[in-house]
Amino acid sequence: MRVIENFLDASMEEMKKGYVEEKECYQCLLCGEKVEKGLIYPENNVLYESERFMKLHIEKQHNSVFDHLIGLNKKLTGLTDHQNSLLQLFYEGRSDLEIQKELEIGSASTIRNHRFVLKEKERQAKIFLTMMELLKEKDRHAPNFLPIHKNATMVDDRYNITADEQAEVEKKFFPEGISGRMIKFPKKEKQKLATLRVIIKQFDKEKQYSEKEINEILKSIYDDYVTLRRYLVEYGFLDREDDGSAYWLKG
Repeated sequence: MRVIENFLDASMEEMKKGYVEEKECYQCLLCGEKVEKGLIYPENNVLYESERFMKLHIEKQHNSVFDHLIGLNKKLTGLTDHQNSLLQLFYEGRSDLEIQKELEIGSASTIRNHRFVLKEKERQAKIFLTMMELLKEKDRHAPNFLPIHKNATMVDDRYNITADEQAEVEKKFFPEGISGRMIKFPKKEKQKLATLRVIIKQFDKEKQYSEKEINEILKSIYDDYVTLRRYLVEYGFLDREDDGSAYWLKG
């Protein structure tokens, strides 16, 4: 969740690069990976200074910033599946005729019309972003909404939660603190999501877990570990092999 928040807080130029420069390091906006300044990093018998190594990291781990972004949930991008497909093909440098044949729709002129619609969407987005920036200067009552995690599913009003509301849920269901046990699993969907935000912090994004390991961690939080495991998968926090042999943090 924090990665998405950092990305959205970045400037347009930083978003395009996929990383930000901090005082002592470069940080990837797509996954949070950090590369310390002043060091030389070896890769396949080649030595890279830190910023170039960060660019290499994005190429190797994410292919490109575009590929990462187009893979986000459409609730985050605002794109339809059809627009997503078109943008991917445009990015690959396909001609209108090639795209028309690939998608088997209309004619080359149909593809040109889609390009025009997307360009119009870009112009509208620029105007909207400008309006929102101006609004920030005047709106002193805007709530501090928590960001939606990258692989969120079923995005609706349950994600409409502020930092204060999250803190209230944590206090209610984790009276011993967020590293302690949960006293019960809430019935309300928004509160379920808030508790899952806490529970997922117990997992390492670099590690792959067996089902037994997942169960043991969840048992230490709440007795009904099966329910927790199911909701973590359903809400897009965890991913797994079809046979349940391995689990990992999603995104």
